[in-house]
Amino acid sequence: MAYPRMRSGATIPQEKRMKFIFVTGGVLSGLGKGIASASIALLLKSCGLRVTSIKIDPYLNCDAGTMSPYQHGEVFVLDDGSEVDMDLGNYERFLGASLSGAHNLTTGTIYRKVIERERRGDYLGATVQIIPHITDQIKADIKAVAQANAADVVVVELGGTVGDIESMPFLEAVRQMRRELGASNCLFVHATLVPVVSVVGEPKTKPTQHSVKELRAIGIQPDLIVARSQQTLSEETRRKISLFCDVDLGAVLSAPDARTIYEVPLILESQGVTDWIAQRLQLGALSPQLQGWRSFVQQVLEPSDHLEIAIVGKYTSLADSYVSYEEALSHAGAALGAGVSIRWVEAETFEEQAINGVDGVIVPVGFGPRGSEGKIQAIRCAREKKVPYLGICYGFQLAVIEFARHVLGLKGANSTEFEPNPAHPVIDLLPEQRDVKQLGGSMRLGSHPVAVASGTRAHQLYQQAVIHERHRHRFEVNPDYVERLESAGLHFTGRSQDGRRMEIAEYGDHPFFMAAQFHPEFLSRPNQPRPLFTGLIGACLKLQSER
Repeated sequence: MAYPRMRSGATIPQEKRMKFIFVTGGVLSGLGKGIASASIALLLKSCGLRVTSIKIDPYLNCDAGTMSPYQHGEVFVLDDGSEVDMDLGNYERFLGASLSGAHNLTTGTIYRKVIERERRGDYLGATVQIIPHITDQIKADIKAVAQANAADVVVVELGGTVGDIESMPFLEAVRQMRRELGASNCLFVHATLVPVVSVVGEPKTKPTQHSVKELRAIGIQPDLIVARSQQTLSEETRRKISLFCDVDLGAVLSAPDARTIYEVPLILESQGVTDWIAQRLQLGALSPQLQGWRSFVQQVLEPSDHLEIAIVGKYTSLADSYVSYEEALSHAGAALGAGVSIRWVEAETFEEQAINGVDGVIVPVGFGPRGSEGKIQAIRCAREKKVPYLGICYGFQLAVIEFARHVLGLKGANSTEFEPNPAHPVIDLLPEQRDVKQLGGSMRLGSHPVAVASGTRAHQLYQQAVIHERHRHRFEVNPDYVERLESAGLHFTGRSQDGRRMEIAEYGDHPFFMAAQFHPEFLSRPNQPRPLFTGLIGACLKLQSER
């Protein structure tokens, strides 16, 4: 059945079955499957379709919350408090949507559900096995997300690389879904690498051929190949991939290194990917509406000003640890006509000259004492030298400690996270956290309301009396010290609605010195930057113009 051309905001016939696009990866990890998945989802949504995304992670952890950023990059937090894979951040940013924990499946969550059902006796009389019980649970969870979101199309990214043993049950489950739902309702996209061997100087398709061979051995024939490479693939190379991998020439997409991740949807669309998917899934003629997206990309690529912001962190050797900060700065910079580059500064070995010449300083999320003194030193430098400063979560708590020590004069001021019995515990454990034994998923998580005081810089930026931001923390400002801190000039201009928890701090005798207990970076979107980031960038630009 053919459907009429879709336009932005249009609806599609209700009798049409949901469509599923499964994105797999081959050769090696880190190719950008998540960006490819988010780009495809964006293109389809821009046609007026209801689109949602799912990320499958084959690790045994139930979520990403207890994992080090060195292991898996940034932990992204959703409105419902779920701690999920960083790719869900890309999905939210590209789709302009708020997802839930159900959109991130892991081996841990799947196996836990099956084991709980086995213990309840749901499988009495049966030998519980990977097939069909684990694969049935995977399929049920994917379909549940599709139904809960009333999605026309669900883009499912399978983490890991084809050939990984832990990915096998998920690949088998989606193979079964195509058999059950029909080829016109399921499409497989395979992202691979086409390297250029420097000695030879030509792109090599053999890794892609072997990767597709591995996928076909599992029973999955890819419909579309996204070939990652440093440069645009030649027609000859694309024909070779088409021939040896048995896919249509029009379904071999070249994905060269982009200047910004937000350019990827435009690169794919220039090769006709939306038309090809629409034909393959029998969606009718689709017409992506990308004017706003193109305008944003142009703002990112052609800024009128340039700023350098220092991020003083403890995981700086892996930039993926702070990916949402990078994107939030990009969004805010584009809105104000500024290109933003980042100077990564390692907190553990911090020296004052490390931030010389930067336009602004950010101290981001973190846990534990390692690197805390370096971050406190960086905060003091930013405060005393009038360099615009934004502290987030850990950076909020450390800003309070720095102020207590060097302005209020409280020697020994510290957090009980770092020192069990400091002379002045200005940062202390949340009361409800004192008896927590199980660390996974037990912090103060997710979206919470924050009351913003009128007549403050925070209110000027947000233009709202009550805001909602995402949280992820165990420790907070000790209320016993709030009055003394404020009397010295550090004002808590955002608080929980009951007034018990400090949420935003600002220091008035400074071009821009603000910190937040919450994580505004998680809600930043292209064309919708978060106010604290635009505030920082705006202050930096103002100082730059005055020099």
